[in-house]
Amino acid sequence: MIVCLRDDGIGMIAAATMGAAMRLFPRLLSAGLFLVGAGGLAFAEQQPAPVPFAGGTFTITTGNDEEAEKNTVLTYEGKEIARDAYVSFNRIAKIGDIDVALFYLGNGGVGCEDKPLILWKPQGATELQSAMADKDECGQLSMAVGDYAIYFIPSIMPDDPKNLLFWTPEDGLRTGARISFIPEPGTSWDDFELSGDRGIIHAFNNEAVYRAAEKLLGDQLRDVADSLAITTKAQKTRSGIFYGDGNKPHLSSMGRAFMAVDAKNRKLYIAWKSDESELRTWPTLKDWPQEVEEELEKAGLENQ
Repeated sequence: MIVCLRDDGIGMIAAATMGAAMRLFPRLLSAGLFLVGAGGLAFAEQQPAPVPFAGGTFTITTGNDEEAEKNTVLTYEGKEIARDAYVSFNRIAKIGDIDVALFYLGNGGVGCEDKPLILWKPQGATELQSAMADKDECGQLSMAVGDYAIYFIPSIMPDDPKNLLFWTPEDGLRTGARISFIPEPGTSWDDFELSGDRGIIHAFNNEAVYRAAEKLLGDQLRDVADSLAITTKAQKTRSGIFYGDGNKPHLSSMGRAFMAVDAKNRKLYIAWKSDESELRTWPTLKDWPQEVEEELEKAGLENQ
C-alpha cells in the first residue's frame, strides 16, 4: 500500500506498508528518511554511559529490584524524566535547527514495540521539553527521522486503520495521514504461497484470501487478525493446506486464533477464542476437513 502525506512545508513523502517479520509492519521508502531500529531488548550488564545534551547530562539507571515493573529510570541533571522496564538511548538528531535527544522506553511485553521519547529545548529556553507519540501500553509505532520532522508509523493490520503522525519542534505532534492495510492487488488463490519463515497472518497479503476472510468473518476480521499477530512459521498438512495459530501482542488471553488456507479448494478455516468468549469457528467444525480439525486440536486454543 502506498500513502502520500499532505504537504505541510516539509515536503511530500511516500510510505509503504508490507508484511515483515511475523507481523504486517510498515516500511518507509523515502529519500532523506530512515527507520530507526528498536532499542535494546535485553538489560545491559553495565549502566549505560551518560549522554551530554544541551548543557546538561542524561543518565540511565537500572535499580536493583529485578521484580519491579518499571526498574529503569531516565534522568536529566538529576531530575527524573521517565521510567519503564528498560530505557535505551537512540541518538541525538538535528530537526531543523533544534537538537533533539531520542530515547526508547519498553515494558518488555511480547510483540510490543519500544516507545520513542523525544526530548529537546526550544530556542532560547532553559527547560527541557518532552513528547511521546505512542500512548499505548504496548508500543505500536516505529520511528523514522527526517531533516525537518520525525515520523511515527503504526503497525498496520487488516480492518484496523490508524494515523501516521509526525513531530516538528514548531508544531509538536500532528496527524499526517490515515493509513489502512490492503492486500497485494491482483493476487489470487492460484499464486498463494507462504514461503520462508512467514506466519499464517501473511496469508492476508493475498487478495483472494483476504476477500474470502472478509466475507467469512465480517466484523470479526479485526479480532482474528490481531489474534494472529504473534505467530510462528506456517505449517502444511499432508494434503498441502497451510495452517498456523497465534495470539494478540502483550495480552494473549484477549485473543488467540487459528487459520488454515486450502488454496486448492479455495476455502478458509478459522477459529478464535478469548478469555471472555467461547471458541468460535468459521465455518462450523462439522464442515472442517479432519486433518485441519486435528491441527486445531493440537493448537489447544481452549487450553491456553
